[in-house]
Amino acid sequence: MDRLTIVADKLECAELVSRVARAIDRCDAALLESLFHTDATDDHGIFVGTASEFIQWVIPLLNTMKRTQHIIGQVLIEVDGDRAAGESYFVAHHNFDGPDGEIFMVAAGRYLDRFERRDGLWKIAHRHAVYDWNSSTASTDNFDRDNPGAQVFGIRGQGDASYAHLAGRGRS
Repeated sequence: MDRLTIVADKLECAELVSRVARAIDRCDAALLESLFHTDATDDHGIFVGTASEFIQWVIPLLNTMKRTQHIIGQVLIEVDGDRAAGESYFVAHHNFDGPDGEIFMVAAGRYLDRFERRDGLWKIAHRHAVYDWNSSTASTDNFDRDNPGAQVFGIRGQGDASYAHLAGRGRS
């Protein structure tokens, strides 16, 4: 396999990792479903099952939170023909209501993904979340979301500004 093909394959797999983070943070179940093969599996420790079952489990869980943001760090992809293995570092931020006010929880770790190209299309065949550390504290978010003025805040779903921006290819 030539180097340019390997680079293109790695880029396609890395983009899947970024799109999963986007789908999770926007609570976009349809987008999330499109990134996994239909027989894909997921192991998040507290959840183990098919990717489809994971989506049915995680979206309602995310909807109990006010906001999430998954930051993807370094991504290592090893390609072997129509299969690839990936390790992607993540830092996941979560804001949710606690008994004494809003909580800010950060979890960090790595996604160990198995990618497969089927019918010319790369998708995730298996994801395993490995956790390295976490931290929780009272949230100090002080944005006035009720009166945003000129500020634009991210929201869940396809009403988020990123959907129109990407659909218009940045012509906003």
